[in-house]
Amino acid sequence: MHVDTCKSKDGRYTRHLLRESYREGKKVKHRTIANLSACSNREIEAIKLALRHKDNLEDLRPVSESVSLHQGLSVGAVAVVHAIARELGIPDALGHTRDGKLALWQVIARVIAQGSRLSAVRLAGNHAACEILGLGAFNEDDLYANLDWLAEKQPAIEDRLFRRLHADEKPGLYLYDVTSSYLEGTQNELAAFGYNRDGKDGKLQIVIGLLCNAVGEPLSIEVFVGNTSDPATVASQITKAAGRFGAGPGDVTFVGDRGMLKSRQVEDVTQHGFHYITAITKPQIRTLLDQGVIQMSLFDQELAEVTADIGLRYIIRRNPERVAAMQSSRDDKLVSLRKLADKQTAYLAEHPRAHVEAAIRTVKQKCEKLKLSGWVSVAATDRQIKLTIEQSALAEAAKLDGCYVLKTDLPCAAADKHTIHGRYKDLALVEQAFRTSKTVELEMRPINVRLQSRTRGHALVVMLAYRIARQLARRWASLDLTVQEGLNQLAALCATELRIDGIPRCNKVPEPRDGVRQLLELAGVTLPAALPVRTEVVATRKKLPERRKSR
Repeated sequence: MHVDTCKSKDGRYTRHLLRESYREGKKVKHRTIANLSACSNREIEAIKLALRHKDNLEDLRPVSESVSLHQGLSVGAVAVVHAIARELGIPDALGHTRDGKLALWQVIARVIAQGSRLSAVRLAGNHAACEILGLGAFNEDDLYANLDWLAEKQPAIEDRLFRRLHADEKPGLYLYDVTSSYLEGTQNELAAFGYNRDGKDGKLQIVIGLLCNAVGEPLSIEVFVGNTSDPATVASQITKAAGRFGAGPGDVTFVGDRGMLKSRQVEDVTQHGFHYITAITKPQIRTLLDQGVIQMSLFDQELAEVTADIGLRYIIRRNPERVAAMQSSRDDKLVSLRKLADKQTAYLAEHPRAHVEAAIRTVKQKCEKLKLSGWVSVAATDRQIKLTIEQSALAEAAKLDGCYVLKTDLPCAAADKHTIHGRYKDLALVEQAFRTSKTVELEMRPINVRLQSRTRGHALVVMLAYRIARQLARRWASLDLTVQEGLNQLAALCATELRIDGIPRCNKVPEPRDGVRQLLELAGVTLPAALPVRTEVVATRKKLPERRKSR
């Protein structure tokens, strides 16, 4: 049975006949069942549709009964971070095995929402991690074991990333700095008490060294025992640059701050044929002044240079902003000390039996703590605490405010004084990497692992995540938002899950709103039209309700 449609030659009339075909001997004949010419075009199309599906009328039941739309997994943030990671070559460096994909998810999760391995598994349950990365089901134990794998493969991973970043030309300059990160627990195998940079007295810590190229792109990260001194971390970085990264003699300059490159470390650098740029300490500056190598008048210039007999060059500068800051700090400390002296004087007046010696001792202890004892003296007259400022000692203490001297063995033909000064200031790029990694966005702390291999794997994950976050910050620099705020907006973009008879059939990615579209365009990322349907469930082995205490 079919609908036979025919138009007149002049096109003015159209007739529709409902007909059926049958055989009579060897001939095919047609029989007209009804004249449908009075039906509208939509009615004719409906009849044709019914005839086409006459053997399966279930497909023609109301759509609302068979098809339903559901909110799917978050896709925007994962897709963007994964695309940036691919551009940087991170998936290729990690490899496309299951371990490599698990490591890549740890990096992506660190960029999107930080947290522990347990939270990374829960995050994968809400984001399209498995669909985009091609991962199967996993739990937190898989991620902990993956940290061990990362620590084992770290040199190979860093080498692959280095070759991708510097395929044509080896870097001519390395920036290196260290930081420390405190630990909440006491069982980490690398934990020890050391020089605390986080202001967390009484906390065990680890020491982290970061080696970057000239533009501040991280090349390698290394974790040391918490009581390792800064200079003791340098030797391994020199070996790394000379061995794994193939730096040749005379081709590389190593930049480190005044606490990093001391005499022994400078000797190690020069023995490998490298040059160096560092700063000298205030006592060393005073020694050069006493020896007549440099003069105080040189600090009045914008940037001065002195060449010593042994081939060393000293770049000399006074930072006016630092001078003002140090003077303001000194004044604030003096005000604080005066308040304490006045308080002790008032106490002595109100308590005739109080001892003057105790009051003087309290003020002197405060004076030493504020490091003012070199030019402030404390004494008592008629039970009144008096502060005396020794102007000559104050002038001597303030003489080198804002002054710093850089030291290098680079020849003048290789770099002028402005270049050397600029390269040393580039250490701020490493400090920025530490700030972003430790607190601002990537939250390296708290370190929720105990084994040293997993601690090192965790640090590598944070370094790779920083490279992605740094790239996103560059691309979204024109927008008035942080990287985390941008990712939060992208995370709100979810796939639309199409279900037929309650069974998921497709994950369609909807058109993003204008703000999200702008983030995607600036990031240079195009979202897929659809995602594969998840067949495996990602879930944590340990459940939160089981560990919660009843209140």
